[in-house]
Amino acid sequence: MEKFPPVKALMAELKRGLETYWRTAESILQVGGVSLNAPATDYDSFHRNFFSLLFLYSYKRGGIPQSLRILCAATIQCLRGMVTGCDNLLDDEYKMTLDTDIPETGTRFRSVMDIMVSDRVLFQILMDACQRHEIDIRQVKSAMAASMKTMTQSGVQEASEEKGVTAVLAPDELLQKVHHYKTGILFQCPWDIPLVLGRFDTETVQQILDGLYKIGIGCQILDDIADVSSDLERKKHNYLVSLIYHGRNADEKKLLQKFITGNGPHDVSRNLSTVFNESVQQATETSHRFLEAGLGNLFSTEHQFMIMPSIHFLKNRIGINHAV
Repeated sequence: MEKFPPVKALMAELKRGLETYWRTAESILQVGGVSLNAPATDYDSFHRNFFSLLFLYSYKRGGIPQSLRILCAATIQCLRGMVTGCDNLLDDEYKMTLDTDIPETGTRFRSVMDIMVSDRVLFQILMDACQRHEIDIRQVKSAMAASMKTMTQSGVQEASEEKGVTAVLAPDELLQKVHHYKTGILFQCPWDIPLVLGRFDTETVQQILDGLYKIGIGCQILDDIADVSSDLERKKHNYLVSLIYHGRNADEKKLLQKFITGNGPHDVSRNLSTVFNESVQQATETSHRFLEAGLGNLFSTEHQFMIMPSIHFLKNRIGINHAV
């Protein structure tokens, strides 16, 4: 994938955006007496930034000039920091955004810091662009407000699952009422700020946004396959569970009921292909349709050949190849 055009050029832009994010974060943390360690050697690698590169590609395809793309590459990292921090708190885990000297035992506070610092970095880089006369102060205010809109909608949906859910929604209903907010519109979020800062061809941007939405839904279905054990345990919405619960395979339904009542094996995900073979296959096919349609909308005509390698990469990245 790294060798596919125009990945090399986009990775150069991404690196400049990441450097802006880290440099600004370091200066903000220093004021509070917190030291920021050097990022991991692969912090700007293709593998760790695949989605950011997709968003950068969408900017290029949508006609965003290079100077603004580099600025937006930094804003993408800010959004990642905020979203990851929120996910950490909601899921009671810690995936690192900023490697600081805050004690490793304080994972919740580290997540809070990741959110606060990323929010402040976002404001600072927008203000810096304003001082360079690249944007005006009204656009700074509008961009900050726009950055909250989609993430709030997605966060409200996540909050609704905090205490667990009691109903198993039908598959289509789950996609429309849950995954629409959870991941669909969240994948469109990186365009909230550019749309405030510039004018672009409406038809092209709408096609891109539709593509990103479908990619988000497809990825969320793959996540649901990978996370079925933990989602069952925490009583969260899950597309695979929905397919089994509302499906026609009586054996899979009975087995699912055992898991729900605590009478089945603890970790289902390691044996998905044999335990829930029919539903896993159905979920995978649905995900594939969303991803193929979404990537087809995102990639230009000359880059359509990247669709299938991208889907393969995503399945590897999310970690479900053992199950399908």
